[in-house]
Amino acid sequence: MPACAPHGPGVIAVGVVVGVLARVPGAVLRMLPTIMLLTIMLLPALSAQASGGGAPEGGTAQPVEVARIDPEHTRIGFTLKTRWGQVLRGRFPAYTGSVERLADGRRRVQLRLDAREVVIDGHPNYTRYTRGEGFFDADRFAEMSFVSDPYSPALLRGGGTLSGTLQIRNVQRTERFQITPSACSMPGEGCDVVAVGSVRRSDYGVDRWMFAVSDQVRFTLRLRLRPVGDEAAP
Repeated sequence: MPACAPHGPGVIAVGVVVGVLARVPGAVLRMLPTIMLLTIMLLPALSAQASGGGAPEGGTAQPVEVARIDPEHTRIGFTLKTRWGQVLRGRFPAYTGSVERLADGRRRVQLRLDAREVVIDGHPNYTRYTRGEGFFDADRFAEMSFVSDPYSPALLRGGGTLSGTLQIRNVQRTERFQITPSACSMPGEGCDVVAVGSVRRSDYGVDRWMFAVSDQVRFTLRLRLRPVGDEAAP
């Protein structure tokens, strides 16, 4: 036996009209044009309501990319200290990133760093160790990333705390970076956005050479942005 099609509000409305007219034959000729016109006008709205069509209440727009990290003027570095007081300065020369505008006007920044290209300035051996299995293990975990929590554009001008999710070796943790007050009216375009923060490398499974190299890694980011299209950077 073939399955019956479900009855939506539009079909039910037509059925009610026909039932009423069937009981009042004398009204058919007088009311038929008006009834048919009303039915044609109401059917699209009733059908859309039955299928859940239309924009849902409380719906939100998708994030829109408004800027990208400018690789020519951005610097992403970090420092480590050895037990002998030596300061090792490292950097990530290969990275990508973007800034999105959310529906409520706040922003979100995303950074992706290539661990295979990390460099310890002036120390080829430390560079090799840092890329190796005992540290970032770049052959297995080529990408490090940071995705910020939503923030107000005013944060880049006045400074403050920017929190977000940092991922190293596929371990994700919430970290906080301090944004320094801007030196210009258009941070990211007219001047660097400067962010600093420290993390414990052992929290991410980077626990080799603890006797020789400090657990704390201090990151310093000097970011420049390129607006996308006619959008202003955050």
